Amino acid sequence: MPRERSRQQLRRRDRNALIAASLTTLSLTASGCVVVHGERVVLPSATRAGAAKALTAFTNAYNKADKAYDSSLDAPYVTGALADIDAARLKAGHVNSPSGNANHTPLKLTDAKFTIPEKAGWPRWFVVDAKGNKGGDFRWLLVFTRSGLGERWRAAYLTIVSPGAVPEFTTDKEGWAEAVPAGSAQLAVRPDKLSRRYTDYLKNGGTAFASGRNTSGLRADRKKAAKKPGLVRQFIDEPLVHGDYAPLALRTADGGALVFFATHHYEKQTAAAGASVPVQNTDVQALTKGEVKQSLTLESTANEVVLDPAGNGPVRMLGRVQGLTSAQGG
Repeated sequence: MPRERSRQQLRRRDRNALIAASLTTLSLTASGCVVVHGERVVLPSATRAGAAKALTAFTNAYNKADKAYDSSLDAPYVTGALADIDAARLKAGHVNSPSGNANHTPLKLTDAKFTIPEKAGWPRWFVVDAKGNKGGDFRWLLVFTRSGLGERWRAAYLTIVSPGAVPEFTTDKEGWAEAVPAGSAQLAVRPDKLSRRYTDYLKNGGTAFASGRNTSGLRADRKKAAKKPGLVRQFIDEPLVHGDYAPLALRTADGGALVFFATHHYEKQTAAAGASVPVQNTDVQALTKGEVKQSLTLESTANEVVLDPAGNGPVRMLGRVQGLTSAQGG
């Protein structure tokens, strides 16, 4: 009998443990916080309230950092290409004005529209399309990402586009958007190949990208700059595709995708004998290491947003922001 009672107690304990585990899973699912096997569960990347809160937190931190020229104040709220560009901008500002930004005007983002995709796995992310009070009559596109439930939302991409340039997205009956896999072969260029294709295009040209200011126009500007007497300009362009620089894509209503991606760039200016490298502005000087004798190498990061059509056709650049991150004299 004691042995039988012991077996009954064990079965009862196992049954209670199973019930407790089931109730825990049910509780997590009902609250919208699925942790176990979350990599296989398709969920909205964020709640609408959570996305709005993330935008407010970013804007507040951005304004504090801009006013003080102190990158530590918004570093926890940015990542990827935006973090590189923003940190260098604030560093240069601090070098030239240690007491802070006397011309600071708070950034205000209004008429914000949130596009939140449903997806499985990490990172989760969403897009904000808002009207900014800086830079003219443009829309600010920001992409917020995070790689875990306990992490803070961080802005990884920031581009500026013309009003009306943002396309209509594919959404379900509840308004959630569709994330396009980086390896999707249904588009003219796979999202995970766009960074490489764009840097190849800048070097060699081609038909992958439609003509425009940041495609054929940029190639023409480089060609013209390279011909200035007494100064040679050389350009090296590299893709950025991993980690916080990975491309992110949303399905558009026409079957294509709006894709955000990043690139890395070098420009070396070498003066001929008897000539000198042009004097740079104070921000470039603040980021320059070493003495500029006969050469200056400028390093920068850019983030781009494009319309990648379904099937075939040229990719159309909607916006591009490039920022100097460092410079080296020689």
